[in-house]
Amino acid sequence: MSDLGISAASTADLQTMRHWASDEGWDPGRSDMLAFGATDPSGFLIGRLDGEPIACCSGVRYGSGYGFLGFYIARPEVRGQGYGIQLWHAVMEHLAGRTVGLDGVVDQQDNYRKSGFQRVLNHIRYAGVPATQASTGIELVDARSVPFRQLADYDRRFFPAERDAFLSLWVNLPDHRSLAAIKDGKLAGFGVLRPTDSGARIGPLYASSDEIASAVLAGLTKPGEEVAIDVPDINAPAVKLAERFGLSPTFECARMYAGGPPPEVDQAGIFATTTLELG
Repeated sequence: MSDLGISAASTADLQTMRHWASDEGWDPGRSDMLAFGATDPSGFLIGRLDGEPIACCSGVRYGSGYGFLGFYIARPEVRGQGYGIQLWHAVMEHLAGRTVGLDGVVDQQDNYRKSGFQRVLNHIRYAGVPATQASTGIELVDARSVPFRQLADYDRRFFPAERDAFLSLWVNLPDHRSLAAIKDGKLAGFGVLRPTDSGARIGPLYASSDEIASAVLAGLTKPGEEVAIDVPDINAPAVKLAERFGLSPTFECARMYAGGPPPEVDQAGIFATTTLELG
């Protein structure tokens, strides 16, 4: 086995990682990497042989005690040669001392368990062209018009750590659509849609009720637009919402944690997770 050079990813490398993830069928958003890279610039690692990138992995640090692992990819022609595990070890060193989450594809879950990760829930990707839903009369506003501190505090109910750098970009990127639901003058729902190579992804989708989640989801989508959402299977109303919109399950992975207890969040309010790559 030749020596693998491991370094922090450049801006160009981040786009390479996105294309590799697309090749794997994960369908990341076209501008995801702009927000991802700003979240933890040193957390995206690329492995090279003779100057050519052949593998990658990310370990994004949030606050002082949480991290998320993603983009664990070795190109097909070099798999089984030990390059991926070298990146894994480098990323885990970057995340040392933290509770670490990941979304593991089915064929890797046994390997993750050997590294101490335990499954907490499954994310099921539902995809399709959403069925038209009747208007509910719930007040929806452009999420960019909501004071950012209010939006960030709301996000913290559903995510284990502050992620202001990520969230500010996630809401404001030009090709993203974001909506907030207002009830009795308070923020009661929030969702973001971003285009991908095959349609669009929605995440997060937070809401205090099924009715509000339905309104935000309907408000984000355009007639005939193919969308995908990653639904936590332990939230039965979220699963029923996806089914009511006529979306079908296409993909499944396990949310797993190691290094500490699973974070406590308002799981009942998560109708779709933000991303499978950064949590």
